[in-house]
Amino acid sequence: MASKRIYEVAKQYNISSNALVQMLRDLNHTVKSHMSVMDEKMVLDVNMRFEQEKLAAREEQDRKKKIASDRSARAKAVKEGPSRGKQKAEPKPAAKKDEKPSTQVEKGDGDVRGRRRRSKKKKKAKVDQKEVEASVRRTIAQMDSTRTRRRRRRGDREEGEEDEASANVVRVPEFISAGELAEHLSVSPTEVVSKCLQLGLMITINQRLDMDTLMTVAAEFGFDVEEQSEYGLEYIEEDEEDDDAVLESRPPVVTIMGHVDHGKTSLLDYIRESNVIAGEAGGITQHIGAYEVDLEGGQITFLDTPGHEAFSAMRARGTQVTDIVILVVAADEEVMPQTIEAIDHAKAAEVPIIVALNKMDLETARPDRIKEQLSQHGLLVEDWGGDIIACEVSALTGLGVSHILEMVLLQSEILDLKANHNRRAQGVVVEAELDRGRGTLATVLIQQGRLQVGEPFVAGQFSGRVRALLNERGARIEAAGPSTPVQIMGFSGMPQVGDAFAVVESESLAREIGSRRRQMRREHEFRQAKPITLEDIYDQIKEGEIQELPVIVKGDVGGSVEALSDSLLRLENDEVKIRIIHTGIGAINESDVLLATASNAIIIGFHVRPNAQARALAEREKVDVRLYDIIYRVIQDVTDALEGMLKPDIEEQVVGVVEVREIFRAPRVGNIAGCYVQSGNVARNANIRLIRDGIVVYESTVGSLRRFKEDVREVQSGFECGLTIEGFQDIKQDDTIEVYETREVARQLQTR
Repeated sequence: MASKRIYEVAKQYNISSNALVQMLRDLNHTVKSHMSVMDEKMVLDVNMRFEQEKLAAREEQDRKKKIASDRSARAKAVKEGPSRGKQKAEPKPAAKKDEKPSTQVEKGDGDVRGRRRRSKKKKKAKVDQKEVEASVRRTIAQMDSTRTRRRRRRGDREEGEEDEASANVVRVPEFISAGELAEHLSVSPTEVVSKCLQLGLMITINQRLDMDTLMTVAAEFGFDVEEQSEYGLEYIEEDEEDDDAVLESRPPVVTIMGHVDHGKTSLLDYIRESNVIAGEAGGITQHIGAYEVDLEGGQITFLDTPGHEAFSAMRARGTQVTDIVILVVAADEEVMPQTIEAIDHAKAAEVPIIVALNKMDLETARPDRIKEQLSQHGLLVEDWGGDIIACEVSALTGLGVSHILEMVLLQSEILDLKANHNRRAQGVVVEAELDRGRGTLATVLIQQGRLQVGEPFVAGQFSGRVRALLNERGARIEAAGPSTPVQIMGFSGMPQVGDAFAVVESESLAREIGSRRRQMRREHEFRQAKPITLEDIYDQIKEGEIQELPVIVKGDVGGSVEALSDSLLRLENDEVKIRIIHTGIGAINESDVLLATASNAIIIGFHVRPNAQARALAEREKVDVRLYDIIYRVIQDVTDALEGMLKPDIEEQVVGVVEVREIFRAPRVGNIAGCYVQSGNVARNANIRLIRDGIVVYESTVGSLRRFKEDVREVQSGFECGLTIEGFQDIKQDDTIEVYETREVARQLQTR
């Protein structure tokens, strides 16, 4: 007999893999998981167990049939007994002294008494009706007064929250930094860091702490910590848990993790039969992507997280919403630090891990070495006697892809994933961006309920009404159920990545919750921004006049901004500290430049550009604006600046700004942009960027340049011209063309 795994035998018997595993363990067989191999003894014992259960079921069925037949016979006998007595009594004549007539008289008396009782009930019902109406009015009045009193008490509790709290209790949200905790405890950040070192915790001032660490550190200073819950949860959370009867199965949410360039997105591309990498700078995933894949065995939702270490916050957030983690490791390389970090996140979230040994089509692939290195980090694959599923795949040729998808569906069957499809929708924001013409566009992963167009919602500090739902490819849909990633239009502002999304009862309630949360956020920021005191000056002198590098971070999506901010906060040494004074989403504007001027900060733009007014203001105020499209270049530049290791590099210089005013269509040529040179000049074959609403749409060169009907080499500022962009036709009116050139200069990053 050929060896079969447990899940294969379970399919033959039409039972779940978990049930078969438990049965084998009850039969004293040692099995680890559904992937264990069954020998002949196991199969024989399982067959005997099923035969015994069938025999017991037949005996139980026969016993129930016998009991049912006995009950039927007794019931028939009881039914026939009175009928015979009635037939015998009918022929007898009625007499006053006879037994039967006396029974009829008693029966008649009972009818009279019954009619009297019914008449009394009718009379009483008329009286009770008035009492009921009065009682209803009193009850409604009491309910209104009670509701008013409850609201008043709740409002009083919110206004007097700090008065009721004891002096040694602080209310803080989870994942605040050590410096923020020091402000709540009224101690210096140095004391908090020193206390953590005594407890064996190696932290920095800007490092975020979880709730357990916050409670431990605060206890050392004699304080108790209460987690500050978000306002409005009582209107969002369900009063009772969902019953098992209303729960339905849902698709699994799978997060693909691993080191950069190990083939995560390529593997997902093969599954989706698309090309996600083509839209990413440098072939590296810079954002979180959520995709739905329909397979023969079911549906799977994939979260593609970036593999660079700067996106550890994204990966940590991904494991909080995921059911299964696919850990992609290149078989021709080694287990990298980012791979170890992904393992730690998956273990912390307590989700099952499936290892994908990628690039098995290469001759240099050494899967055994990867398995050995994984075992050193607590992942022992099944081939080596462990319980971790490992699949050898190739994202290029498709080798083993169907097998790993089968393992994902099998693992989801074992997890028995269910959700309530008939309640108000709840989910989490996995990405947010500004889109021209559509406003704020957020990608939300629905976790509970069913989201429909027109429903009011709240997410973090902002609210709105669902104006449209879009799937991953931009097509409109009417509704989205659990485990479905969907893009939502209708936000009143830009939510943060990781914010809880929930549908509420009414739009007015959603606006109230959002307004209250924004007010609490402003109060929190106001408490943080306290003015400098003599004690602060003394501490700085005592610490050796530690300098700070203020930074303003602007990006195109919220996930990139948060990940970049966390990475920059970790880049600090004994002489210079990084302080992020502002983060935002969208193009760099004049307000950002003015804030940088007032605080002597530098501006870092990630996939965004400054508008013309902001660029001119930055040149006048000598504000350093750095623009990037790959995150590790930002980290490298800031690291070199802090360590004083800046080397000469190629730098871009904007030599002209051109405004597109009209679009002309020419045969065999395509779209021609009728432009006006606002500043500088534009030359033929010059490097250009096409900017739309502050976002870089395309980078190329000038194909042809004309003044009226003549070809020209260059057009100066203040003149009109017509030009084409090499390899690009989607030019629109009001677009901005930025002309730039590169030159070798010494890079400088001043800490003013």
